[in-house]
Amino acid sequence: MFFRTVATSAAILVALAVTGAIAGPAWGPAPVTTHLRPATDSTAIGGALADGGAPGDYEVRESSVTIPLADGIEVGGLLREPIERGGSGGGSGGEPAEDRPGVVFVHGAGTGKAVDAFTLAATSLASAGITTLVPDKRLDNYSTRHRDYEAMALDYAHSVAYLRDVPGVDPDDVGLYAESEGAWVSPVMMVEDPRLAFQILVSAPVVPPRQQAAYAVDNYLRNTDVPGGVFRTIPRAVGMKLPGGGFEYADFDVRPWLKEQEDPILAVYGTKDASIPLEQGTRELLDDADDVTVRFYDHANHGINVETPEGLALHPDFAADLADWVLGLPRTASAPPQVAGAQPEQLYLAAPVPQPHWYGDGDWLVGMVVTAGGLLVVGPLLMGGVALVGRLARRRSGRPGVRLAPGLRAPLAALGAGSAATTIALVAYLAVVARLAMDYQKDAVVVQGGWIGVRLLGMAAVVAAALLLNRLRDLRGHLTLAPGAELAPGAEPPSRVEPVETPRTHHTSRAGAVVVSTGFWLTFLGATALLVTLAYWGAYQLGI
Repeated sequence: MFFRTVATSAAILVALAVTGAIAGPAWGPAPVTTHLRPATDSTAIGGALADGGAPGDYEVRESSVTIPLADGIEVGGLLREPIERGGSGGGSGGEPAEDRPGVVFVHGAGTGKAVDAFTLAATSLASAGITTLVPDKRLDNYSTRHRDYEAMALDYAHSVAYLRDVPGVDPDDVGLYAESEGAWVSPVMMVEDPRLAFQILVSAPVVPPRQQAAYAVDNYLRNTDVPGGVFRTIPRAVGMKLPGGGFEYADFDVRPWLKEQEDPILAVYGTKDASIPLEQGTRELLDDADDVTVRFYDHANHGINVETPEGLALHPDFAADLADWVLGLPRTASAPPQVAGAQPEQLYLAAPVPQPHWYGDGDWLVGMVVTAGGLLVVGPLLMGGVALVGRLARRRSGRPGVRLAPGLRAPLAALGAGSAATTIALVAYLAVVARLAMDYQKDAVVVQGGWIGVRLLGMAAVVAAALLLNRLRDLRGHLTLAPGAELAPGAEPPSRVEPVETPRTHHTSRAGAVVVSTGFWLTFLGATALLVTLAYWGAYQLGI
């Protein structure tokens, strides 16, 4: 019995491992073999004017403004103006500096309100003599599921028009500061509005969102030291059509827009940013656009912030470099060094994400899991209902009613409970790992031990399946016993069981047998569907 159980379990495990391997794409990003080498570790901007202005040279006047968009919609914003020190009125009550450049800030995915976004960068630029406008992001047509970068560009264009009308701003010297997701929006704006003078791209992915997401997940998981088997989930989660539809923007390609623009670009990255393909994005920018200046800031994160004893702060050289570049245009647009700063380290390329084979449609995946869960509920309810009727009948007649043959109930219950518990454990494990990865934390007990726990639960479900299949083979497919029939747990069933029955009890027992058998196969089918789904997500990998 023991060896037969082991052999059957091994066969099921191999079958699940093979199924999981062929059911969807593997994950093997190509390593970066040729690294980008900055010309110097200094981020200083070549061609900068000696008297161009530096952060702190001006007082800053901050004003809340309202920016009209199309269709009567309005958004708020914060306008920061440089005020000449010692001007009329004195201090912050003086007049704005005349004919200064202006910068409109374009939000990334994590920001929305002007009061919460770009505070340090916008204030620093204003204090160097550059008028800045941080508008609120329009959110009524923006969600996780639906985003339209070309429509967003049209909305931000109204902020550009607003800034051009601000006294003291040179309308022909207005540019954009776009961070992260905003770097998929600002190139569209530059093409649609040739009057825009320059573009600052902060942590620009350049590659399409789906590629960037897969790259970021891969990097985060590597930093968290997850087991190798977990990486299989990346293409299967990121590559599929997500449940409920939407997410069309995931394949938006900004490179055609970059190729059309002719204005200078300053691209900046933090070397501690694990979410962006730093070297790859730089190479593609250099290939697609003219007059690109690139700077890498050591130990800076996605927002070019560094850790200080007081908390996060802008990299100490960042604001001065921005001001030098903007105020020094057009000289700084092509002045050497073109690529400078700290050495970036990108280990793997961000590449197109393969489409899953079986679960490419997220609605199908969710439907499969929900249906399987429903079967695991309905099946036992059917069998339980017949069992309850049998107990009531036994009180009257003294004979047991229709029931599962001995040796089936326990492994069936273990299979159903084990497959459900493993599914819940896998979802919980991935959620915990995602939280650790996003927080740049490591926890070997959770990351390694949790994965072992998930796989042990899955193996327990497989052992239950092996016990059930072996018992079915012993019973030669006989699932139920009729009223009054008895069968020892280890005995083989007779070809026919013929207890003494009246015509009425005969029909009742036949109907009961059908219901019990139906409940059995529904439970078995639901558990099998969950096992196949678990195999798809990597719970049964054997190095295949």
